[in-house]
Amino acid sequence: MTRTIVTRTIDAPADIVFRAVSDIPNLPETMPDVVKIEFLTDQRVGLGTKFRETRRMGKREMVTELDVTEFVENDHVRMVADSHGTIWDTLFEVTPTGGGTELTLTMDARAHKLLPRIMNPIMKGFFKKGIEKHLDSLKTHCEDKAAAR
Repeated sequence: MTRTIVTRTIDAPADIVFRAVSDIPNLPETMPDVVKIEFLTDQRVGLGTKFRETRRMGKREMVTELDVTEFVENDHVRMVADSHGTIWDTLFEVTPTGGGTELTLTMDARAHKLLPRIMNPIMKGFFKKGIEKHLDSLKTHCEDKAAAR
């Protein structure tokens, strides 16, 4: 298993930060690389929601199906996908701090096919850079929302 953990301190209340990571219909607004969301369930937010995300990766688009497997409002949300020979288990944890919120993303990549078992540890730095970019976008989005409140 390959684990990547990235944390950002965000100058915004926990409810704004939690909404940014868990409000699936608005993910394209908070994550520039997400270009499309299609729901596979009637449910749009919360535990049990299933959706298909189309994300731009360089010049290509990649489609991934995700399940929301844990959801505790203003605390954490977990999304799991089985894609390209790997189970991608992503946990967003929101922790209020004195003047803002700490957002920690923990991504576990559990390969179940040979090539990803070899490549995932090699690609860990690439994964981390992508997560950092993602969290930097979320930070900007949340701080802009908080300033407009």
